[in-house]
Amino acid sequence: MKYAFSTLGVPGMPVPDVVRLAVDSGYQGVELRAHPEEPVHPGLVAHERRAVAEEFAREGVEILTVAGYARVAEAGDDEPVYEELHRLLYLAADLGASYVRVFPGGGDQDPAQADATAARRLGAAAEVAADLGVRVLVETHDSHRTGADVARIVGAVGHKHVGALWDVMHPWSAGEAPAATHAVLAPYLGYVQVKDIASAEDPTPLSLGAGVLPLAECLALVGGEGWACWEYEKRWYPQAADLPPLLTAGREHLAAIA
Repeated sequence: MKYAFSTLGVPGMPVPDVVRLAVDSGYQGVELRAHPEEPVHPGLVAHERRAVAEEFAREGVEILTVAGYARVAEAGDDEPVYEELHRLLYLAADLGASYVRVFPGGGDQDPAQADATAARRLGAAAEVAADLGVRVLVETHDSHRTGADVARIVGAVGHKHVGALWDVMHPWSAGEAPAATHAVLAPYLGYVQVKDIASAEDPTPLSLGAGVLPLAECLALVGGEGWACWEYEKRWYPQAADLPPLLTAGREHLAAIA
């Protein structure tokens, strides 16, 4: 198994410092939060994108994912969602990233309507993704917290360039057992996003192994292959401990249980 961490855990950190942190703590990859408040986002021009890609390549660290905020099941017109998806896909391609992360974002719509909207938009984006050599992953999140929820969308799309990202917290918090999550997502799975929390009621991020999430069970289900990415939500919980001092021990914990 290969290990990455998300820059959600180091808000605003300059790219050279992110790369050095990955090297020093033994991570092979990084998931880049693509938001205007971060150094990497779809507004970067060509020479800025090249500089980011070269910084990572120079140290042999992979840009695993462009973690975007497109909400593919969101109510409303398709065009703004298509535009955001395309911007993320081209950014990922320019950076050499394998994946683009998107959210469902279906809100309180009828689930069948939200599923159909997401599948339609992702089906259209899939051909662009295929041309660029990038895969779109729908995260288990918000309106589609469980593996069963996300599988309904990606199964309807039926395209190899659209898959699933298993954030272990959300299905577990929704009461879906890891074995059930894996069973429905396995045909579509891109990789696993790991984290740890004190309880379903308190999602403040903790160091890996210090909380209640069944990380060993989840990693055993994927067979110790592919990527595990630590998403430490420091951006949303500023009171949480800083991530950099935790990274090496977190990777060692994952290696011990994988």
